Amino acid sequence: MNINFKLLALGLPFLAACSQTPGRHENVDLEQVSQCPIRLETGQNLTLTLPSNPSTGYRWLIQNPATGILRSLGPEVYSHPEDAGVVGSAGQSVWRFQAQAAGEGHLLLVYQQPWAPEVRPVQTFDCAISVK
Repeated sequence: MNINFKLLALGLPFLAACSQTPGRHENVDLEQVSQCPIRLETGQNLTLTLPSNPSTGYRWLIQNPATGILRSLGPEVYSHPEDAGVVGSAGQSVWRFQAQAAGEGHLLLVYQQPWAPEVRPVQTFDCAISVK
């Protein structure tokens, strides 16, 4: 009985930590332009996930990375569902950014074939970003 009490006493702080409200630097996940505009705090991370299918020749190209307020945390990462089982099936492209300085800007991407920049993009993702 004494050991159960000790385990309970040791476990309570961990349970309390799990139930707390996330901190102000919680990661922001962005998947649709309808979620814009986005407000971030300096130091906060932004993960942008967009549907993508490079097997068609189309790619998301960053036209404006909101330079000055956002910092890239690495290159685009493409993945597709493991259970799709179909060659050429769609997946998703993911970019990670960190809010580095206060200000306002736009995160602008276009979905087009990289070798045909004169052809109008089939999709555009334009999101106003505000960092405090």
